[in-house]
Amino acid sequence: MKLRFILSLIFVSLFSATCSAGAFSVTPVRLYFEPRDRAVALTLVNESDSPIALQADIHSWTQDENGVDKLELTDDLIVSPPSLRLAPHSKQVVRLALLLPRDVSRQMTYRLVVREVPEALTANDAGVQLPIALVLNMPVFVTPAGAKRELTCTLDPDPAKAMGVSCENHGNAYAQLRSVELNRAGKTLARFEGGLYLLPGVRKTFALKVDEPGPVGVGVADLSVTFDDRKPQSFSVTIP
Repeated sequence: MKLRFILSLIFVSLFSATCSAGAFSVTPVRLYFEPRDRAVALTLVNESDSPIALQADIHSWTQDENGVDKLELTDDLIVSPPSLRLAPHSKQVVRLALLLPRDVSRQMTYRLVVREVPEALTANDAGVQLPIALVLNMPVFVTPAGAKRELTCTLDPDPAKAMGVSCENHGNAYAQLRSVELNRAGKTLARFEGGLYLLPGVRKTFALKVDEPGPVGVGVADLSVTFDDRKPQSFSVTIP
């Protein structure tokens, strides 16, 4: 008997109000507990012509000294329902409720992971095939009143990192860097584009992509950061 196994892991795109994982979609793609919220909700939609089974888990979300994500299953929040079966082209509201007191000094960060539970299918060649298992991974933020990001960024002096940048979040709420540009005299010298998260108290170093080959030249330049809320912040840096 021939066994075929295909596993696909798909993370949420954080620049869209709705995320699709092929067989199912979810909205919103980020969940926020504001100071007065006891629960929040999201909607799962089966986009396919077949029924699907889904399983949801909550993980605490931290980052180590290098800014690498660490996820651990937690009972801090409850998901209702934690598992469900969706008929073709149907939808289901899922709710998250906080079970422990809030941290009033800083934002609490979690990840909601929704997995499709695959079922074995009989293939035409009489083998057994396990269909693609789709996964969505969504951030969940429990935010106290007045929490905000506070970012500082510098060029990394380590010569081994070509045009490296080091950013640290001194605030008590997450910062997500949507883009970073190194500019001088109206010209972009290097850039970074992505969805880089910095949780409170975390520092991360990353490389910029140089727009044109060759040295960019020493001297003062402007390091411009754009966040996920589209607000910019600039830092004056010196290229060594």
